Amino acid sequence: MTEHAEGIDLRLAEAVNSEVYAQVRTRIFRQLLESFIFERIAPVESIQLREETLFILHGRDEAGMPVTYNCRGERRPTFGRVRLNASPLQRISREGKREAVCLRRFLREVAAGAGADPAKLGAFAEELERTLLHDAIAQYERLRAEQTMEGSYDELETAAMDGHPYHPSYKSRIGFSPEDQLAYGPEFGPLLRPVWIAVRRADAAFAIGDGESFEALWRSELGEERLAAFEATLAGKGLALADVALLPVHPWQWRNAVIPRMQEELRDGRIIPLGPGGDLYRPQQSIRTLHNASSPAKPSVKMAMTLLNTSAYRHIEPYYAKVAPAISEWLQRTVDRDPYLRDEAEVILLREFAGIGYEPKAAKDGGSSPSGRDAAAEGMLACIWRDSLAGYLRAGESGAPFHALSAFDPVAGRLFIAPWLERHGAERWLRALFERCVLPVAHLALAHGIGLESHAQNMALVHRDGWPSRVALKDFHEDAMFYRPLLSADDAPDFEAIHPAFGEGVWFEQREAAPIRYLLLGALYGINLGELAMVLADHGVLTEARFWTLAAETMDDHIRRHPELGPRLALLDPFAETTRLEQLTKKRLFRAEPGTLMHEVSNPLHAAVQAIRDGARAGVT
Repeated sequence: MTEHAEGIDLRLAEAVNSEVYAQVRTRIFRQLLESFIFERIAPVESIQLREETLFILHGRDEAGMPVTYNCRGERRPTFGRVRLNASPLQRISREGKREAVCLRRFLREVAAGAGADPAKLGAFAEELERTLLHDAIAQYERLRAEQTMEGSYDELETAAMDGHPYHPSYKSRIGFSPEDQLAYGPEFGPLLRPVWIAVRRADAAFAIGDGESFEALWRSELGEERLAAFEATLAGKGLALADVALLPVHPWQWRNAVIPRMQEELRDGRIIPLGPGGDLYRPQQSIRTLHNASSPAKPSVKMAMTLLNTSAYRHIEPYYAKVAPAISEWLQRTVDRDPYLRDEAEVILLREFAGIGYEPKAAKDGGSSPSGRDAAAEGMLACIWRDSLAGYLRAGESGAPFHALSAFDPVAGRLFIAPWLERHGAERWLRALFERCVLPVAHLALAHGIGLESHAQNMALVHRDGWPSRVALKDFHEDAMFYRPLLSADDAPDFEAIHPAFGEGVWFEQREAAPIRYLLLGALYGINLGELAMVLADHGVLTEARFWTLAAETMDDHIRRHPELGPRLALLDPFAETTRLEQLTKKRLFRAEPGTLMHEVSNPLHAAVQAIRDGARAGVT
């Protein structure tokens, strides 16, 4: 064992034995219980105390004896979400009352009795346990290094490391070893060089934006000398650049998925290794997306990884790689013909302008490859190139990922945005955030019938000294959706013509308008802004009621300024009394048809706008 490996082993042991480990475990338990109560996964007994609610979840231990889990908190005005306080979760059984410390036991005792699928329960327990290990390592190292949240947009992607604020398995990363966590986790800011490969064009699904070429992209990414070396390797195999598609592979994916599982493809020359690229990259919060640390204005690369993280595999299916440029171009056309989005909001779309996915010809033809591994290979090798935010920033502008806005910096001992709120005033700053960053996403839905998955990881705040200037949006290739009767122009991509996989079922086009509204209120307002609302209230900045009043006022003002939106509100009313949110935790425990695990929740914008309008009427009388 090398001295370096021994040092890593000691650091991992220190993290597990630290107080940070217990703090992370408490956080995971808190988010798990909050989601259980909010999503109504198991029966909950609620007892209202003076200033808080006692929540009691009932279950049975291995001997079939009654057991309860008790926690304290409250239902919040923000979509009725549940927030537990910092007191430990108590497990009460025949052995007495103790702090609950075993996540797997909780699932066995409570979720199993609620009808959870046994196999899914076991898999979810592993996700929670790996989240505990991975986040404990990350948080321990942050405190050990006294790493504060500051720097450029790309640096904040590393420093804002807390993960999903609602989903309890926010750092599961199933497939990573503890050493992988240190080597590839974004929290540690590693510098990586992807491995470049070539696949025959007949075995690839690929597309690039209008006016661009793959050869020019590869030349820009690799440089003349390295590209010439790769061409020489190909020539030795009787191939020219025109015969192949070149794409980078994440080094973890190369070592842990490609080499172990695609040996026959490597031996028969269907996958041709070329070597590392020249530029160094750092991972963003999504892990599989790397930004170019050597040349920040160059594109980011989103590469497939056979990794389960936050309850989703991080493959990139070849049809999603191929459709990415068409979706980005369509969204850009929509922005360009809308004076509000183009000239007033100045929305930035970080285009996914090129994509390549390994798709063996036999699989395209409906057969199987000689190795019989097409099913396993689908989505294992793919890359999408995305614009860098650095190329859009003007003099004096900076960027910050939206997930940093609700983050607490434990080293500095304050909210990340605290200096901005002190400098500009909390209400003025929030109103600017809503006007410059939130309304453009809502306008895209209301005026154009297009919904985007605008959770915090997919949005960036562009600011000047903390003051909101405009918004940058990204990650469209899988989750953009539209309702054709509400499109402002019938120019959506012909998805089936791009790839036959889009010929059946519901993909991007929805059969009704409701999913667009659910996505707007769920992803953007429910989780993204909802977390900010509760964090600001918890830190005494302003109440949730005031937060949602400001949000409703800016939305109401926008609708009045754009009367053409009026007739569309019957289908896309952002002020509806209720909306539907996805049951993220329940999905991990129960088998159900896609899209069916959703629950009806109250909409705080409804109560806020009613109060605004009632006040206006009272003022008139």
